[in-house]
Amino acid sequence: MAITVNESAIKKLKLVITVVDRSKAEFYLDVLSQFEVNFQMATGGKGTANSELVDMLGLNIHKAVLFSVVREDMVDAIMKCLEEKFKSIRNGKGIAFAVPLSGVIGVNMYQFLSNNKQGREV
Repeated sequence: MAITVNESAIKKLKLVITVVDRSKAEFYLDVLSQFEVNFQMATGGKGTANSELVDMLGLNIHKAVLFSVVREDMVDAIMKCLEEKFKSIRNGKGIAFAVPLSGVIGVNMYQFLSNNKQGREV
């Protein structure tokens, strides 16, 4: 199979950061994994609203912050999917945004992060 220029070209990477309730972290990690994400990390977060406001609004201050490295061409589809899930999943509200990822050093690291399997030995 011949590799075309488009398949082997370096694609830009983005870091998608998603903040959701801790109870929904695994669900959203699974959702994001559908988009050829090879590297994800989840960490705990805590909201900053005062306790009176949290109690009054019935909010949960314990959050999960998900970091996912994705190819730039996947970001629009990811954001649309997340927006749909935020609207339709009970207690599944959250926020998501993407920032450019630069300074990835090494061909193997880039191929891993971008899910580019060309050139890998089987």
